[in-house]
Amino acid sequence: MVVAQNTRTNNPVGKSVARNDVLEKVTGGATYTDDIQFGPGLLHCRVKRSPHPHALIKKIDYSKALKLPGVKGVATGDDFPDLIGLYLKDRCFFARGKVRFVGEAVVGVVATTEEIAEAAVDLIDVEYELLTPVLDPEFGASPEAPLIHPDLGNYDHPNFIFPVANSNISNHFKIRKGDIEAAWTQCAAIVEHTFRIPHVQHVPIEPHVAVAKCEDNGQVTLWASTQSPFAQRALLAKALHIPESDFRVIAPLIGGGFGCKAGVTMEAIPVAMAMKYKGQPIKFRLTREEEFYTNFVRQGLVIKIKVGCDKEGNLLALQNRMYWDGGAYTEYGVNVTRAGGYSSTGPYDIPNVATDSICVYTNHPVGGAYRGFGMAELHTGVDQAMDMLAAKIGLDPVEFHKKNCVQGGDVLATGMVIHDVGIKECIEKVAQALDWEIKDKPSAPNKLRGKGVALAWKAPAMPPNAGSSALVKMNSDGTVTVSVGGQEIGQGTFTAMAQIAAEALGVPYENVKVSGPIDTRYSPYEWQTVASRLTWSMGNAVRNAALDARKKVLDVVAEAWGEDAKDLDIKDGYVISYKTEESVSIKDIVVYGLPKPNDGGWIGGPIVGAGSFMPSYVTGLDAETGQGNRAVVHYTTGAQGVEIEVDKETGRIEVLRAACAFDVGKAINPDMVRQQMEGGFIQGLSSALFEGCQLVDGVMRNPSFVDYRIATAADVPAEIDTFIIEHAQDDGPFGARGIGEHPLVPSIAAVAAALYDATGLRITNPPFSAEKVYLALLEAGLVE
Repeated sequence: MVVAQNTRTNNPVGKSVARNDVLEKVTGGATYTDDIQFGPGLLHCRVKRSPHPHALIKKIDYSKALKLPGVKGVATGDDFPDLIGLYLKDRCFFARGKVRFVGEAVVGVVATTEEIAEAAVDLIDVEYELLTPVLDPEFGASPEAPLIHPDLGNYDHPNFIFPVANSNISNHFKIRKGDIEAAWTQCAAIVEHTFRIPHVQHVPIEPHVAVAKCEDNGQVTLWASTQSPFAQRALLAKALHIPESDFRVIAPLIGGGFGCKAGVTMEAIPVAMAMKYKGQPIKFRLTREEEFYTNFVRQGLVIKIKVGCDKEGNLLALQNRMYWDGGAYTEYGVNVTRAGGYSSTGPYDIPNVATDSICVYTNHPVGGAYRGFGMAELHTGVDQAMDMLAAKIGLDPVEFHKKNCVQGGDVLATGMVIHDVGIKECIEKVAQALDWEIKDKPSAPNKLRGKGVALAWKAPAMPPNAGSSALVKMNSDGTVTVSVGGQEIGQGTFTAMAQIAAEALGVPYENVKVSGPIDTRYSPYEWQTVASRLTWSMGNAVRNAALDARKKVLDVVAEAWGEDAKDLDIKDGYVISYKTEESVSIKDIVVYGLPKPNDGGWIGGPIVGAGSFMPSYVTGLDAETGQGNRAVVHYTTGAQGVEIEVDKETGRIEVLRAACAFDVGKAINPDMVRQQMEGGFIQGLSSALFEGCQLVDGVMRNPSFVDYRIATAADVPAEIDTFIIEHAQDDGPFGARGIGEHPLVPSIAAVAAALYDATGLRITNPPFSAEKVYLALLEAGLVE
């Protein structure tokens, strides 16, 4: 792995400056540990969960639990009737009337210790009447399927989500471009295939944990491991009828998120319990087993693709029908479906497109945000179909990708004209790194060797008005404190924000601190830490705040020196005059100001810059055709390739080397961009080779690291080449756009293509486990 070097520079943007000690960078040196002390009055919460995927709740008896010494009280869905949800308000605090997935919270218990609370949970009796579960999204979308949410037609949702009342379809996003039926008659080659992508779990090293306290005056404080403190405040306050000004969320550094800590999930439970039992803090933490199936998972997907090209290999038509397994509640999943819809072609220029992206309620765990936000699942299907089509028409896959990838000025499936992108350069870099033209020999007689390449694109999936804000405070010692509302989850965003502020203001990077923890009472607003949008959106807000502070400093000095501010600059923390060559350190002026000539008073005072950013140009899309002027703010595009060996005796895939190239607009910190490429690829490789929730009759059979394997250092290839391509984003800070999620998007498809190249077999449904590969080799007669 590339490690950031200890490089000091006066121009930090585009340089790989060292990341300061994280605690110091986030807190400005203050002591703030993860083990927040709440005193001896801390209470603990545990939950009685449903053992059934779909059932009516006939009776709840918690009388025995209340008699257990140490138990303070219980809560059920009757105590909190309002619904909550980010994009679709369909979820209860506790199950009301019926349960919809195994693990759903039915009764909450508060006690003096976690052990007593757990013992009380065992004393609660719940009587159920079993209902037929929906366990397949394609069946769930049919009229014959039992309704999981009969009230779907009454749920609140924004105007860009399209639920179908009296069905299990919580969002149906459509694209209709060109004349697809006529296009099929012009195709020289057509591929049709159905791909099935399983649910996977985020498995952050730190499970979900939250503490909530409601004061006697009704004010609520929530301490949570969260990517979305401001969204949590807004959603919970509204559902509980609390003014947002009386609801405070504090978000310390978190031990991994990958999307599972976005929005509101288990945090609603301790808040609800605290509302009922005021005056003492209440802690709720998920066990590792609960983490696997009671909270967000990545949605499963059934994707049916038909794609065709002419005899030269030019793409002519794509039909893409996706059934997203949204699980029991789809308040976040409906937007994953929308993102999959408007990006349904992948980064390919296709004149005729018909897309149906359908979010379906099932009685599986709740689908939510996962790194890539639907793009890894989508590309697993689309990119494999393109590899199949290239083989069928007789074109080299790399040449096929280069021939058909999107370029700046192309009209996308939604009618949007795409900005300048460097995806063709990405393809060329990856092919060159893998020595694509050379067919390497296997390392042993029992090995098969192959190479594969896949493309990726992703746009920030967000509402059209998701905003960011920032403050830049100048300190009397010459340092700068940056306040933001976006969260540091290990992606290095605070380092990038410090670099952006330093560059825009004109001070050394080492003099900039980013304050924390994020606290909705004091931190400036940020929509959420999701969608690979912080470098772009929050970065714009930080740059604007720094420029505001810079202008205030220069205006003060200009007035004091009797000069035009246009003749002044800030370099290395000094205000300099290009006219007189006079200079002064900012630490001498940014708090106490400067004296006027002839002892005529003072000018200036404490300097604080404020900045914000919100895109204003994203338009709505037609509900029937998906057409509009601008569907998204931008796309980050790239390519990825692998070389693998397959052991015929075991079926095990070994990745020998990998190459990743992405157009990031402008790399604010090149080393961290490369590390994102490496880490994202490894996470994508993990889902390609190992990961999948084994759901049988709605029950997850592998909710532990004993049975749910993720990639480790032993699975990482010895060689990972990374390439940064820079085609500047017109509205990005210094031209930058995000890269956090994108490197895992093409990994499954790249491995699948390499597997085909090595074996001649199409094994299309991940994970490509040793057992699955060996059985396929055996069936094909490739092993004895």
